[in-house]
Amino acid sequence: MAGAQTYALDICRHYKERGWNVEALTKGAHAIDSRFTANGIKVTHAPLRGFLDFTSILRVARFIRSLPKGETLLHAHRYRDAYTAMMARWLAKRPDVKIAVTRHAVRKGRDSGIFRRLYANIDAHIFVSRLAFDRFCRSWEDKKLPISEDKVYVLHNSLYLPAVAAPLPEPEKGPVTAIYHGPIAEGKGLETLIDALMALRNVRVRLVIAGSGSPDFLDRLRKRAMIREVMDTIDWNTGCEDPTDLIARSHFGVVPSVESEAFGLGNLRYMALGRPQICTRNGAQTEYLADGESALFVPPADSATLAEAMKRLASDQGLRARLGSEALKEYETNLSWKCFIAKLDDIYENCFRTT
Repeated sequence: MAGAQTYALDICRHYKERGWNVEALTKGAHAIDSRFTANGIKVTHAPLRGFLDFTSILRVARFIRSLPKGETLLHAHRYRDAYTAMMARWLAKRPDVKIAVTRHAVRKGRDSGIFRRLYANIDAHIFVSRLAFDRFCRSWEDKKLPISEDKVYVLHNSLYLPAVAAPLPEPEKGPVTAIYHGPIAEGKGLETLIDALMALRNVRVRLVIAGSGSPDFLDRLRKRAMIREVMDTIDWNTGCEDPTDLIARSHFGVVPSVESEAFGLGNLRYMALGRPQICTRNGAQTEYLADGESALFVPPADSATLAEAMKRLASDQGLRARLGSEALKEYETNLSWKCFIAKLDDIYENCFRTT
């Protein structure tokens, strides 16, 4: 369950609870399907292999034909899946069906005939950050963007979180604990985080690494920790889906991404719970966090600077409280689920106002 899948699940859960008829189309991976079905969401399978995947086009067209005329919207999370939706809509002869797509990546758009046609026929283009939109537009720096401006939306992500009192009080006993929660995968800066622990051997700090990912990559991280003699300072919690309790037992979060993040759900979870955090600035983080005000920023892949920031937070309870409080205010004002879904409602409604 990466960010795009979590985003899709949260949207499906919300609208199902509002009484909508909601169905998810997936490739058939049990780890993903089980999360949707556990929330009462019907799941249908298709290969979703891209532009020459006629099987998926036929299946979606058949699904569209079975629906009564009215407000039906297909929300895709990759442009190639939006292409499947577009072709299925054409095949089913159902122009009343609308298509939205969310861009979760920091990549340039593709300037070719088939993509320009695709972009022009989508009813709503949602970018999870200004960074994601700006990078998308680089393919047309000297040309007209192949998307109508009234169909473009920059909408920061949110999380459909259970009600939790925030800010969470700090643990009363034990060492200061830092937590990383998210995909255990390359590009997330976990190697840098483990290396930073070498400079913290004389500081009473523990690290929790929680999430799921490739067993091979996890083994490489554990070997790295053993070679650097920091294995005894790390608590591994693999397979963790809801990290709320782990965050409650921690003092601050660490999001040391090396890759450029279109949006960081890890950042958002710490903000929602009033926890301070250390993160890199190589993605959209600067759009919703401010260095020294609501977070501490460090360069990517810089274990020495990361270690210094961890020491600073570990030794200064007042700083932790101030950063966490400011981050929570930003979340409640601009990034809460209530804010997000009100904007998404408007986007969906706009799809049916335009032709």
